[in-house]
Amino acid sequence: MSQTILKSLLAMLFALCASSALAQMPNPYGAPISLENAKKAAAAAEAEARKNNWKMAFAVTDISGDLVYLEKMDATQTGSVSVAIGKARSAALFKRPTKVFQDAVAGGGAGLRILGLEGAVPLDGGFPIVMDGKIVGAIGASGATGEQDAQCAAAGLAALK
Repeated sequence: MSQTILKSLLAMLFALCASSALAQMPNPYGAPISLENAKKAAAAAEAEARKNNWKMAFAVTDISGDLVYLEKMDATQTGSVSVAIGKARSAALFKRPTKVFQDAVAGGGAGLRILGLEGAVPLDGGFPIVMDGKIVGAIGASGATGEQDAQCAAAGLAALK
């Protein structure tokens, strides 16, 4: 098989995989997250960060991506506040974890189109919050590595189960 054909087949395979990964989550939107639950998620995310000695910011948004609750730990870099909000907003509006966007961009090719999608944050650490099968908001964490941000945000999700 020629190199050109092989490259074309691989590009088509990547495009198909990226399309399925970027397909919307099936969960419908529900009533927006309550302030009480937003604080509960942020507190669990903060506890995970403290346990690991990471200085971070945590944002919880409603289904429209509007901020419900924000927490910034002492000594957290100020840029992490807007990044945490952006991750949460992206996860709420696009009904998917922000790592999906990160992986698509990292794959190159057609995945780079994500960079032109307004509001899509291609950084791990943002997750939709699903309660009773419906998306009620999202949580975003920032201040450490993407993987560490995701670990803390996931702890926030777990607190709402």
